Amino acid sequence: MKTSLMLAAVALISLAPLSAQAADGLLGVGIGYYDVFDEDEAVDFRVEYRAATPCFWEIKPFIGAHVTTDGAVYALGGFYGDLNLSPEWTLTPSLGAGLYSDGGGKDLGHTVEFRSQLELGYNFDNGSRLSGGLAHISNASLGDRNPGTEILSLNYYFPLSWVSGN
Repeated sequence: MKTSLMLAAVALISLAPLSAQAADGLLGVGIGYYDVFDEDEAVDFRVEYRAATPCFWEIKPFIGAHVTTDGAVYALGGFYGDLNLSPEWTLTPSLGAGLYSDGGGKDLGHTVEFRSQLELGYNFDNGSRLSGGLAHISNASLGDRNPGTEILSLNYYFPLSWVSGN
């Protein structure tokens, strides 16, 4: 439990010092079906900050955290890219790495876990986006066990300026 709380605190502290320059980024919240293809199902809640400024080509950084109803906590950071299919539709692949604590949930075999995700999102005129996504989390065989898990999620992203007032 202490590890779970520490991971959640680190994720929240990481979100706190966002500068005014980051006001164009997106803040997302989501809910998902954790371990969708296996038997350790739980509800997954997530928060994610996506920077608006590319760090290389059109690739941008993100940070986020997942918490499940069975006590698992996952804090991560990584990179994403928006592929605009039309003005309304965006396909967003992302790849990240972070620290995982299973709490009372599924043991993924290691503290270090990687997430790959693909989302399809609808862009609203006000700058927000509603997306559906499928994520895979695993330790890439860092541990003796690597059961992995998949999460099917519904996410809502909105401009950080809505929160920061910029």
